[in-house]
Amino acid sequence: MKLKIWQVDAFASKPLEGNPAAIVPLAKFPDAAVMQKIAGENNLSETAFIVFTAPGQYDLRWFTPEAEVELCGHATLATAWLLFEELDTELKQVTFNTRSGPLTVDRGRDGNHVMSLPADPVSPFVAPAGFAKALGEALGIAPPSEIHKGRYIMAVWDKAADIRAIKPSGDVGRVLRGAGSWGLIATAPGDGGYDFVSRFFAPDKGVFEDPVTGSAHCALTPYWAKRLGRKRLKARQASPRGGDVICADEGERILLSGPCALYLRGEIVI
Repeated sequence: MKLKIWQVDAFASKPLEGNPAAIVPLAKFPDAAVMQKIAGENNLSETAFIVFTAPGQYDLRWFTPEAEVELCGHATLATAWLLFEELDTELKQVTFNTRSGPLTVDRGRDGNHVMSLPADPVSPFVAPAGFAKALGEALGIAPPSEIHKGRYIMAVWDKAADIRAIKPSGDVGRVLRGAGSWGLIATAPGDGGYDFVSRFFAPDKGVFEDPVTGSAHCALTPYWAKRLGRKRLKARQASPRGGDVICADEGERILLSGPCALYLRGEIVI
């Protein structure tokens, strides 16, 4: 069997920045085990698989190297970019049917396509005893000043420099498991023209650090919008690759936008 594959860097103005996603268009979904093996072979934070269902509509599934996930923002944006730019170029809007419900992406006039995702508001988290101290030690910095939880644990520090200084150890996954979670958002007020900065870690899903995480911004956006008193925000995910995300708080929906860059076109032979 031969399948076409593209790799697109999301939230990147040029290749080798932002967050890489593989996209594999299919006539129909094969067994999940096959898609999981392809994602493992790609060894990117996410591989997206799409199936055309109707004009402007596609079924979409996402796999990390370790597991299928409920929501992935950057691979959704990368998939929409591929459709708009190469595969379905007359589209102005695409709707993806996913495990998180319908997700829409609108074509942006400036190349920054606009993705609508469900908001993930967080609430204060009563962490297990010693959790904050252990988390700080696993990240190589001081403990956070606040801890919240939505889909993921979200830990808040006081300065952007704290987030940039993170040098995580292999204990991050163990610490998160102790709090019943597999994903960590680390965030702080922004610097250098950004409203906030963040980093994201999901070692138990085969993604030790994700370069730019759309789903994390579903939690970050309402939190910082409320704290800063603004609905539109500019964010920086301060991973080694890094990426900029324009965020808008629309209540139950979060709008995220940013550029994408093509890295490769290829063919899978299995």
